[in-house]
Amino acid sequence: MSPWIAALIAVFAWWFFTGAILLLVRRADAGDAVAHGRNVFLSVPLLAIGAAGVVVSSTELTVLNVYIAFLSTLLIWGWIELAFLSGVITGPERTPCPDGLTPADRFYRAWQTVSYHELLLAFALLVLVTITRGAENTFAFWTYLILFIARISAKLNLFFGVPRINTEFVPRTLEHLKSYFRTGPITLAFPIGITFLSITAACFGERLYAATLPADVIGFALLTALASLATLEHWLMVVPLPDAKLWRWMLPETTQYQDKDQTHEL
Repeated sequence: MSPWIAALIAVFAWWFFTGAILLLVRRADAGDAVAHGRNVFLSVPLLAIGAAGVVVSSTELTVLNVYIAFLSTLLIWGWIELAFLSGVITGPERTPCPDGLTPADRFYRAWQTVSYHELLLAFALLVLVTITRGAENTFAFWTYLILFIARISAKLNLFFGVPRINTEFVPRTLEHLKSYFRTGPITLAFPIGITFLSITAACFGERLYAATLPADVIGFALLTALASLATLEHWLMVVPLPDAKLWRWMLPETTQYQDKDQTHEL
C-alpha cells in the first residue's frame, strides 16, 4: 500500500476519533446527570479491544499488524480522553482558579485539576512499553508516545499562554478548566514544543524515506503524518484559522455551545 494512503488514513483517523469523542461528550452534556459516566462505562469494551490489538499486533511486523497497532493505540488513547472530557477521570480539584495566586500555586492547582488523567496517561505509556519491549512491532508504542508528548506540550502551552484558545468544545464537566487557561503572547513553552514535534516529524519522515520493508513504510508514514498533525495543532494555537469547523458541522447544537468563542480546540 502507498505511504500516501497510509498518511491519509492517519489524518482521517485523527479527525474521526476526535469528532466521535466530541459528539459523545456534547450529547452527554445535553443528557441526564449520569450520561457522561454511562458513555465511559459503555465504551470500556473499545479500550479492551485496543489493548488486545496492541498485544496481538506486537508479535509480528506486517502491514496489517502495523495498522492494527496504530488503530488500537488510538482506541486506548480515545477512551482515556473520553474519560477525561466526561469528567470521570480528571483530578481532585474541580473548582475555578482563584485570583491572586503565585505562579507556583497556580501551577500546583492546575496540576490538581488534571492529575488523575495525567497519571493514567503515564500508566498507559508504561504498559505499552512493557508490551512492546523487544517485540517485532513497536509502532503502537511510538504512536502513543507522539500523542503523549503532544498532549503534555499542548496543556503546558494552554497554561502558560498562547494567543488562541478555543473553549467552544469544553464540556460542562470541565468548565472550571477555562480559568486555568491563559490567552496572551507565546512563552518559551511554545518554541520548545513546536521544535520538538517538528524534529520528531522530520525524523520519522527520514525513516520513511529510508524504509525498505512494506510494514516499515506504512508504519513510518503513519507516524510522520501523526507527528505532523501534532505540530499543526500547536501552530493553530497561534495562527488564526477556523479549525473548530472541522468538527462543529457534525455535532448537534445545544444551548451550552451557542454564542461561544470561535478560537482553538482543546
